[in-house]
Amino acid sequence: MIAHILRQLLAAAPTRLADPDARLALAALLVRIARTDGLYSGEEVERIDRVLMARHGLTAFEAADLRSEAEALEVEAPDTVRFTRALKEAVPVEDRVGLMQAMWSVALADGLRNDDEDRLLRLVASLLGLTDVESAQARRRAMGE
Repeated sequence: MIAHILRQLLAAAPTRLADPDARLALAALLVRIARTDGLYSGEEVERIDRVLMARHGLTAFEAADLRSEAEALEVEAPDTVRFTRALKEAVPVEDRVGLMQAMWSVALADGLRNDDEDRLLRLVASLLGLTDVESAQARRRAMGE
């Protein structure tokens, strides 16, 4: 499955990701966000699993399995831009702020704000077609979780 999604992400004219591939792309992006500060904490892992369970109706076991696959994909995957573009195509515009909130919740799960995470999330928000204001609102809601 990893080879399949990598081929799609690296294609010259990528096609819209099917649901299982979009789930994996989201999970890998969440892993990338969590790893950005150099610390991949248990809190971040737990938050990723909870996000996957909530967004996709997965059991704890299914979410952990998806995250594990996403961890392998994230290491081999292309730049963040391709992940985000794939998600933009797969996620309706009205759901993107919720997606941004989920990303902020992962970034903030370890209790630390990091400049590298902030930069990455600013890039992701822009690529998803969200404004800085929408991203800031998503961050505030994530902080209140």
